[in-house]
Amino acid sequence: MNRISSQLAGQLSLVSLDGRRRPEPPALVVVAHGSRDPRALSTVRTLLDQVRALRPGLPVHLGHIELNEPLLPDTLAALGDREAILVPLLLSRGYHVKRDIPEMAAESPVRARVAPALGPHPFLLEALYARLVEAGWPTRTDDETRRQSAVVLAAAGSRDPESKVDTARTAQLLADRLGVPVIPAYATTATPTVPDAIETLTASGRTRVAIASYFTAPGRFATECAEKAPWIASAPLGTHPAMANLLLHRYDQTLATPLRGDPLRGAGNCATSHPQPALAV
Repeated sequence: MNRISSQLAGQLSLVSLDGRRRPEPPALVVVAHGSRDPRALSTVRTLLDQVRALRPGLPVHLGHIELNEPLLPDTLAALGDREAILVPLLLSRGYHVKRDIPEMAAESPVRARVAPALGPHPFLLEALYARLVEAGWPTRTDDETRRQSAVVLAAAGSRDPESKVDTARTAQLLADRLGVPVIPAYATTATPTVPDAIETLTASGRTRVAIASYFTAPGRFATECAEKAPWIASAPLGTHPAMANLLLHRYDQTLATPLRGDPLRGAGNCATSHPQPALAV
């Protein structure tokens, strides 16, 4: 149903009320962080193919902040002076979303705006739950099983306090869905660490502690966190269908949000879309 709705929205967006074809829509530029792990680039490319399948006719491009090609400045330079919406393939607010991506866009000829980070959002909850079930999380549990079980939501980590707010919100949503405690923990920079979170849960009597991988693609941090799992560890969110739907949702959300009467701002005057609420939908 999500796929049909997205395809229909894409087709209708190309036709005006009087039946004439509208100008080509702004390009969707998905901005990935970049990774030395080749699986990450392969995963992101497959995810973009899913986005293209959901929205035929929408120009979809990839740009990286670092480590992989194409780098975002090169992607934007290739677009020339056309319009674009940059959607970070990042799960929470932080320096990349607030500074790096807007500054790269402002230095390009592209008339662009930057969408919010992907999380928190119900689509992410859908993907997290599905990945846990794939790893062995029971879809039906009794009270005794729930008393024994818990989850560590393993994320990359950031010095930005708003990043922790976003991750903590996702952890709470997942706890509400599963009916067990979920502690957010981090591979680097922020605290608690994944081992510390596991220790906290096991000390409280939780004997079935799962790692929920809150990463967009495979990589060093995701692998290291999974290796610490005392029970099961889910795969990164990767190419789960909810991720493609969420990228398009952020694109549509940003496209529909006017910025002080200016549909899309030009180079050197790049705008970031509205701040995210506690649960952006």
